[in-house]
Amino acid sequence: MGIPFQRDVVEDVLQRMRISKVGDATIRQTVALSEELERRTGEKFIHLEMGSPGLPASRFGIEAQKEALDNGVASSYPNISGITPLKEQASRFVKAFLDIDVKPEGCIPTVGSMMGTFASFIVCTHLSPEKDTILFINPGFSVQPLQAKVLGYKREAFDVYDCRGERLRDKLESILAKGHIAGIVYSNPNNPSWVCLTEEELRYVGELATKYDAIVIEDLAYLGMDFRKELGHPFEPPYQATVARYTKNYMLMLSASKIFSYAGERIATVAISDELYNRVYPKLKEEFGIDTLGRFFVFVVVYTLSSGVTHSVQYALAAMYKAACDGTLDFVEETREYARRAARLKEIFLRHGFHIVYDKDLDEPVSDGFFFTIGRKGYTGDELLDRLLYYGVSAISLRTTGSEQQGIRVCTSMVKEAHYALLDERLEIFNRMEK
Repeated sequence: MGIPFQRDVVEDVLQRMRISKVGDATIRQTVALSEELERRTGEKFIHLEMGSPGLPASRFGIEAQKEALDNGVASSYPNISGITPLKEQASRFVKAFLDIDVKPEGCIPTVGSMMGTFASFIVCTHLSPEKDTILFINPGFSVQPLQAKVLGYKREAFDVYDCRGERLRDKLESILAKGHIAGIVYSNPNNPSWVCLTEEELRYVGELATKYDAIVIEDLAYLGMDFRKELGHPFEPPYQATVARYTKNYMLMLSASKIFSYAGERIATVAISDELYNRVYPKLKEEFGIDTLGRFFVFVVVYTLSSGVTHSVQYALAAMYKAACDGTLDFVEETREYARRAARLKEIFLRHGFHIVYDKDLDEPVSDGFFFTIGRKGYTGDELLDRLLYYGVSAISLRTTGSEQQGIRVCTSMVKEAHYALLDERLEIFNRMEK
């Protein structure tokens, strides 16, 4: 067997889709590119690019949403700040799995964490005239800096690869000391590297956020998925690591998309600390007539963005939170399937001469999970992505995530049983043809 996707076919599709360089393509463009090549050739791609849940949506959510629709909620607007059952169960969920106390009023549904971070960026940059910049601890979800760019906000970033432990503290302080950072953004576990900041590192982040009065926007899209630990037992340690133990300046993003595989209905919760929610900012009073951060978040930002979240799906998320807290839904064990897939994929890549790029959390190997990163000696990330395309392997370049390392991001979510043997075969051909 030769290269399954010939150069002339690939180049024609790239030209027609107006993609000048594969490494510059967005995730959605990459998906469209690989799907068009599949359509033209009849050959299947191994889709490692799209971070869409690869597990069934939770039945607890589906049944609760159907019941809510049957009860007529579709005809009435939801409360902008969230329905009471959801707010109460979200507060309970944060206590059960993070051991953090957040009152229900500070648990606000948004249309996915995408809207949650978008709204949080707006809030952070309206609090103080000198704080006008969002700091990204990279690598990260590529859409988040794009959100800041769309909003016209200033951005700074650094790659955490060489900034672990005390070096993270020193790097953060060197930036925060300038006094211009409004918000600090990162995901934990990290998309795309799957590194997990330790409790010590999170303490550095939290203490410095307090010292320099910046707000930490902690994206917990993959909550509970550090599978090196038993994180799935409600109200029992160990708990999900979080900056919320070390500062009151936090907004936590809790996404139903990955935790409960409920991506299609677009819902998440932003959990804002009690102190931050009720903190008074004179600048807000002056500009908007609302003086507290929480009321500004809900009645100005969420109101103007979406006027709330779909009514029925709020009942779905409330039911899933409740089931998880009651111990009748073990969402961590369900998502552990991603770790099993990652382990099998890593073995194939490593056997064929690839290496893991972000391979350690300090001295400990990174967990297997939803994402991992691979590189190949002699190739930049963009070059590797470009070459693998001809062998029917689709991913995204680490460069697009803000990483300064050379490699690509691999997502395990869409991998099926038949793909392992196919990947093994394709990489064997890659090794033979690329010498």
